[in-house]
Order: sequence, then structure tokens, then C-alpha cells
Amino acid sequence: MPFLLKTLALTAALVWPCLSANAAEDAACRAVRFADVGWSDIAATTGLASVVLEGLGYRPSTVVASIPIALDAMKHKQIDVFLGYWSPSMTPLLEPFVRAGQIRPLDTPNLVGAKYTLAVPTYLHDKGLKDFADIARFRKELGAQIHGIEPGNDGNALIQAMIREGRFGLNDFELVESSEAGMLAQAQAAARSRKAIVFLGWEPHPMNVQMKMRYLTGGDALFGAPGETQVHTVVSSGYLEKCPNVARFLHNLQFTAEMESRVMEPILNKIRPQAAARSYLKKNPTALEPWLAGVTTIDGKDGLAAVTAALQR
Repeated sequence: MPFLLKTLALTAALVWPCLSANAAEDAACRAVRFADVGWSDIAATTGLASVVLEGLGYRPSTVVASIPIALDAMKHKQIDVFLGYWSPSMTPLLEPFVRAGQIRPLDTPNLVGAKYTLAVPTYLHDKGLKDFADIARFRKELGAQIHGIEPGNDGNALIQAMIREGRFGLNDFELVESSEAGMLAQAQAAARSRKAIVFLGWEPHPMNVQMKMRYLTGGDALFGAPGETQVHTVVSSGYLEKCPNVARFLHNLQFTAEMESRVMEPILNKIRPQAAARSYLKKNPTALEPWLAGVTTIDGKDGLAAVTAALQR
């Protein structure tokens, strides 16, 4: 069993007995600091978690940083929680911190059935670019470029390694680094003009309904099999033991692809993440029940009642 999976399996056994949500949380736990690495799915899940925590009497905040900077901040206990460990693509970035006991992934994923790999517009897929092994044949049309997102991203690192190692005959290709919004604007522009483009795609994300796109096969050894990717919550070392009520909430916190996509859509239209999350939860209050099972307010009162009341204000 890989080291990180062993760590995940051990986490529940080591931590769960420490959780107790029947007493008031320590005042030092009131501030809950989240990492947001600039992806709309993480903005959505962090927004959802933050709205609930506010209803429980906590003071959540969000630090926007690249993945390496966020992980280093967690190592130094400047960030408490990151909801976006995409496994397996992000494992090489996290494993040194996990091995050193500086961060801890939760055993249960907060999202299953996700996808994260290279994608193309459907018309290009229909022309024969269906697999990683097909990319090199379309070198001229693609301008020998693959489009990624922000520098330091794990997906970009996988593409860079693929180019550096000459996999799939891509040794003369170039990675174009941008941002989530920048890359998607380029992909959408190419789709409108029916030009060739290969870009990082993932689900959940509104791109899957806003564009006619297909995911490439053949990249499972790098990105994991589409539909088998899991997203885990990661916390700084010692956080679960220090803040057991928040820990129980984080253990309970699970999302669906549909939920995330529905919260992401207004975020992409410049609505603040917590406003988008609050709107979703007001319309879908049953989502709260499993998240708040055994969870109290910071002063030990009924958590579900408190958050439900807060959403009505």
C-alpha cells in the first residue's frame, strides 16, 4: 500500500477517538484559516464550509496562494485547512509534508468520481485526437503547445514532466501557463473558431456543460483514471486534536459534483464564493444534516439549529 494511503487509513484510527463535540470548543479554534489555490471548485467548497462555520460561531478566513506556498504555510501552521487535495495528481507535492508529519490528509474523501486530465474540444476529438498518444500527430495544428493553469500547479508539473521525459513524443512541446480563467478563455475562443487546443480539464466544473469537450484517454499513469480521482481534505499537523468540533465537521464534509458545479457557476460570474454558497444552502438545506451530525456551535449548542437560523437572516 502506498505511503500516503497508509497514512489516510491510519488517520481515522488515530484521530477519531479524540473527537468530542459535546463540549464548547477552545477559543483558540474560533479562527479557521482555509487555503484557496485559485480554482473555482476550491472557492466553492471553501465558501460552503465557511458559511456553515460562521453559523456555528467560528471566524473562517481564506488565504489565496499557489499550492506550494499553501502547503508551506500549513507546515508552519499559518493555514489550518485545505479542501482541495486531488489524488493522485497532487500526491507527489503532498507526500514530503505527510512523511515529515507536517500535514495530514483525512481518510475519507470530500469528493469521489472527479476527473482531472487533458481535454480537447469535441470536434478535435472527432478528428482523431482521442488519446495522449495522438497529441504529437497534431503538433502543427496545436502549435506544439499544451495549455495549463497557474504556475506551481500539480497538473502543470505533470505536463512539464511529460514533455521533459519525451513521453508520447512530446519532447518539443511547450506548456503554456496561465490561470484557470485565462486557460478556459483560450479554450473557449479556440472552440468558437474550431481551432486545435489541448488543455487541462476537470470535473466538477461548469466547463463540462459550457463547452463541447472530451477527455483524452491514455494518461491514467499520470493523472489517474477519469472518474476515479478523489479529492481529500488536508489539515495542518495537530489541528484535528486541537479543534475536535471543527474536526468532526471536516470529517463529515462531503460534496457531490452537481453541488460543486452549481456553486461554481455564479462564482465564475463574479459572485463572491460565500454569497454563492449561502444561496445554494438556503435552497438546499438538507445538505446540512449529514455535515452537522454530532457537530455543535463553538459554545456547545445545537449546530444544525444554529446554522439553519443563520441562513434565514
